[in-house]
Amino acid sequence: MSQYADIMPDSGAKFIDFRSDTVTRPSNEMKQAILDCDLGDDVYGEDTTVNALEEKISCMLNKEAALFLPSGTMSNLVSMLSHCKRGEEVLVGDQYHIFDAEARGASVLGGVALHPVKTDKFGAVKSEDILAAVKPDDSHYPITKLVCLENTVSGCVQNQTDMDEIAITVKNMGLNVHLDGARLFNAAIAQNAKVGDLAKNFDTVSICFSKGIGAPAGSVMAGPKDLVDYARRQRKLLGGGMRQAGVLAACCHYGLEHNVPLLKHDHKKARYLAEALSVIADLSIDLDLVQTNMLFINPGEDAASLSAFLYEHKILIGSADTVRMVIHLDISESDIEKTIDAFREFYRN
Repeated sequence: MSQYADIMPDSGAKFIDFRSDTVTRPSNEMKQAILDCDLGDDVYGEDTTVNALEEKISCMLNKEAALFLPSGTMSNLVSMLSHCKRGEEVLVGDQYHIFDAEARGASVLGGVALHPVKTDKFGAVKSEDILAAVKPDDSHYPITKLVCLENTVSGCVQNQTDMDEIAITVKNMGLNVHLDGARLFNAAIAQNAKVGDLAKNFDTVSICFSKGIGAPAGSVMAGPKDLVDYARRQRKLLGGGMRQAGVLAACCHYGLEHNVPLLKHDHKKARYLAEALSVIADLSIDLDLVQTNMLFINPGEDAASLSAFLYEHKILIGSADTVRMVIHLDISESDIEKTIDAFREFYRN
């Protein structure tokens, strides 16, 4: 339960919430898209809105097929379970969401080993570190089967040349490659690129709609048709089969059409906020890490008191030593200015 749950429901005031881009609320137009969509039973493959979304994403990513899932965690999980058998291994960056924040589901539920590979401050892994982690054909070790990369990583856009080099190299070794592209549209917008070009050398890709795209839930994994068909069985096994799921897919459709182009504004607001806060002497902000919609502040010993002070001003951040602040659709330019003023007030006191 949220630490704010005992206060927020009765407050009646709008909070400026920087904790994540998952906190966005569907707009009235997105809700109208739900009312207007066609529905069916998706487990039977009869929800035309879901089917259209899967086809749209597979075309955008230049993949044969796609599968709609309730969450990004499940999307990554069914991808790994579809690539790997029990006793096989996934190589993954040590700060990637798959390894660090998805409860090690592939290991717990699928018997798949996760081997963390060192990442730098931007979230990048080196090709030589990936290759060094591939296990020899020896019964003492798990069988290395899959490499998982991520883009963006904590808001940082990954170098596409390096990503492609890793993907091509390990595929030539007989391994498969999965891309956790939860915020891949942010990476594409930041580079003025197409998501299909960023995903072209990956066997499977996961896209999340409940972050910057603004849907209340929903993710898609895309890849070869036979593997996606098997992933559909894994989705059912995990309890992810939904019925009239078009009510969610309609939100995803709306987000793709109307909210993806707005991501560039999130990036500009994040940069503006970061630069404004960076001049506060008691704050530490690495501006090199502000590449899309995230910034990280280091308030040091002031973390808890800063969080409490901002809360009194109807602004939500975390209270860890390093605080992530995420810009999203529901944060306006006036919200940014109010936040800057609140920070300045706190550090004047």
